Amino acid sequence: MGPWSLRTRLVVSAVGLIAVVAAVIGAVTTIALHSYLVEQKDQQLREAVHRGGKDRSGGLRFVGAPGQGIGTVGGRADGDAEPLRTAGRLDSPRPGEPLGSLADAQLTALSAAPRDGAVHTVTLPGLGDYRVLASDDGRLVLGFPLGDVQDTVGTLVLVEVCVTAAGLVAAGIAGGTLVGVALRPLRRVASTAGRVGELPLHSGEVALHERVPDAEADPRTEVGQVGAALNRMLDHVHSALHARQESETRVRQFVADASHELRTPLASIRGYAELTRRGHEETGPGTRHALTRIEAEATRMTGLVEDLLLLARLDAGRPLSYEPTDLSALVVDAVSDARAAGQEHLWRLDLPPEPVTVHGDAGRLQQVLVNLLGNARTHTPPGTTVTARVRHGSGEGAVIEVRDDGPGIPGDLLPYVFQRFARGDTSRSRQSGSGSTGLGLAIVQAVVAAHGGRVDVSSVPGRTVFVVHLPGGDCPGRDSQVGHSLATQP
Repeated sequence: MGPWSLRTRLVVSAVGLIAVVAAVIGAVTTIALHSYLVEQKDQQLREAVHRGGKDRSGGLRFVGAPGQGIGTVGGRADGDAEPLRTAGRLDSPRPGEPLGSLADAQLTALSAAPRDGAVHTVTLPGLGDYRVLASDDGRLVLGFPLGDVQDTVGTLVLVEVCVTAAGLVAAGIAGGTLVGVALRPLRRVASTAGRVGELPLHSGEVALHERVPDAEADPRTEVGQVGAALNRMLDHVHSALHARQESETRVRQFVADASHELRTPLASIRGYAELTRRGHEETGPGTRHALTRIEAEATRMTGLVEDLLLLARLDAGRPLSYEPTDLSALVVDAVSDARAAGQEHLWRLDLPPEPVTVHGDAGRLQQVLVNLLGNARTHTPPGTTVTARVRHGSGEGAVIEVRDDGPGIPGDLLPYVFQRFARGDTSRSRQSGSGSTGLGLAIVQAVVAAHGGRVDVSSVPGRTVFVVHLPGGDCPGRDSQVGHSLATQP
């Protein structure tokens, strides 16, 4: 059984309190009635014993005297310490009828009743409880049955239980209704918080306009205090998100501007280095090596700048060129290029017999394949088998898989492989001078997200699989030519 709701706890608490109050009132009423009836019977008993003490006939006429109830018992003894020599029981309300006799056990119990002038409760076997009183001289003993008192008290208890049960049911129904009405403002506050919780607040420009209505934000009530506090918190969160978005926008703009401005000087460095290395002037081996390294590092930096510029453009929501694209052909070309660049690996294709076509930007999807295959080539040792597979997905979508049997991605790095500048060099073998920038998989995720798809990865030693899911039909931004902003992507 799960935890109880606030409504249930309030209703159960109220009903429980009512039950306790009803039980106390019922117990006090029952005790008071029982005491009253017993006291009344004791008074009648004293009067009957007093009248019986005036009877000098020595018989048991006092037992059947007028006004005595059915079941009255009594007896006479020769002295206050002597057992009863004669006893009887009134069995008929008609005057003059003979008294019934008592069994030996009943007579013994009646004889054992204290004869101290006080009323005592005595249980007679087979007859029940009696209130018994002896005369002042102890020779006369009279007892009135308590059955009628017990029946009256039992009826009262039954009535109290039934009334209490009915009252508790009615209180539960009414309490549930009243508490439900009282908690409606709190549910509206919770509904507002739930709608805020469904918003994608983790990144991007978020329009956080949800607020608790003013009727539920009155600080004069407890629920209103909660609603007002939630509104203040949402105001702070909105301000923080707006400030974060402005900061991210400035960073993206800076990266885009810096990347764009760096392309020209990097191209100049490469050109001058190549021109110097190929010049007619004789240069020493050290200088030639330095020029070669300058060209290589300039090439690597150019790739980094191009990757940063691409990410910045995608982050800014630049539109892609959507057109029918045959993924099978793209995979064949990408694997051919990867085989030429990594001849020490084993490259395999797994293609369906019919073409797999999606609406997408062929150039960007080609880059996705190049980056995935390059990642497998760069971070796995020679001899690793890399398999590229294309298949139809759900509906009109498509799935691209790139699988290798290398050492795998470390478990602590796996959740972060698509983040920018994430590297797994500590486990997946990296070739020296490979030129990896740590942006390849980030670009993969950005391009796939721009197409309205997603990319997943799973990895264990001996099996690492990247799976790209591309939707069917029109891609986001294809008709509007606005493109998909990656501001909503991590």
